[in-house]
Amino acid sequence: MPISSKRALITGITGQDGSYLAELLLDKGYEVHGLVRRSSTFGTQRIEHLYRDIHEMERPLVLHHGDMADGNGLARLIREIRPTEVYNLAAQSHVRVSFDQPTYTADVTAVGTLRLLEAIRDCQDAVGAQIRFYQASSSEMYGKVVETPQSETTPFYPRSPYGVAKLYAHWITVNYRESYGIHGSCGILFNHESPRRGETFVTRKITRAATRIKLGLQKKLYLGNLDAKRDWGFAGDYVEAMWLMLQQDEPDDYVISTDETHAVSEFCEKVFARLGMDYHDYVEIDSRYFRPAEVELLLGTSTKARRKLGWKPKVSFDGLIDLMVDADLDLARKEQVLIAAGHDSGLPNR
Repeated sequence: MPISSKRALITGITGQDGSYLAELLLDKGYEVHGLVRRSSTFGTQRIEHLYRDIHEMERPLVLHHGDMADGNGLARLIREIRPTEVYNLAAQSHVRVSFDQPTYTADVTAVGTLRLLEAIRDCQDAVGAQIRFYQASSSEMYGKVVETPQSETTPFYPRSPYGVAKLYAHWITVNYRESYGIHGSCGILFNHESPRRGETFVTRKITRAATRIKLGLQKKLYLGNLDAKRDWGFAGDYVEAMWLMLQQDEPDDYVISTDETHAVSEFCEKVFARLGMDYHDYVEIDSRYFRPAEVELLLGTSTKARRKLGWKPKVSFDGLIDLMVDADLDLARKEQVLIAAGHDSGLPNR
C-alpha cells in the first residue's frame, strides 16, 4: 500500500462529519488515521464502505483506539503518526445531553481539545515540522444571539454546556495559534445534516420517523421546540470547507453556513409533504425535549469563507431533505421486510 506524504489524523472519524471528511481526504490521496473510542460494540458503520474502497484502490486508512480524556495517549499517537494535518471533530456533540452530562461534555469537548493541542505542540517542538490543526467550532457558541446574521466578529453568548465547552475549545485554539505559532484554524460550522446524522438529532429524528410512519411502522413523532430556527446545510459540503482552511498559508477562523434559516416546523412540513402527509396529524410536543435554555435563532453569513476559501454550499435545503428522506425511506423499507420475516426492528412504535 503506497505511503502518502500527506497524513491526516481525524478525531471523531466514526461520526457524521468524520466519515465524509475521511472520504474526501482519501480521494485526495491522503494517508488517513482515525481516533476511535474502545467499546464493546462496533461503532464504525459510517466508514465501513471505506474499507472496501481502500482495498480496491490501495489507499491507507488506519484506526487507532484512543480517547480525548487521555492526554498521554494523544501525545503518543501524534508522535507515532506524525500527521501533517489534524482535524478535531471529537466531542460530546448533543446539546440537550450536555445539560445532563456537563462535566463529561467539558472534559471531552473543551479540555480534550487542549490535550490535543499540547500533543501537537510537543511533537512540533521535537521534530521541527509543522502540523496544521482544524478545530470544529459551533454556531451554538452564539447561543442567545446579539446580532443577526452571525459572522466571525459576532460576540458569543453560549446557552448550553455544549456551547460553553465549544467556546473554550475555540478560544484555546486561537490562543495556541497566537502564543505558539500553531497553524490552527476554527470552522464555526452552523447546523449540517445528512443521511448519516445520528438518529437523536432533530433533523434525522424527523426523517426517520416520517418514513416509518409512511410505511405503518410508527404512529407518532414527539418533538420539542418547533419554533427554533436553524441554518441547515449538508455535511458533505461542510467537510470540504474544513480541508480548504488547512490549505491556506495563514490560519484563520471562518463561519461556514448556507446563509438561510428555517424553523423546525418548516423542516417537518417539507419532510412529511414529500411523503404525501401533513405533519400536524403526526407530530406532538413533548416537554422533555425542550432545553433548559433555548437557542431560538441561528443564521450565519459565510461571506468570508466564500471570498477567501472559494467555498460555497452545493446542496440546497430542499436537496438536503430529499437526500435524507430517500435514504431513510430505503431504511424503513428494509425494516419492513425484516418485520414481515418475523424479526423485531428494535425501534419503538412512536
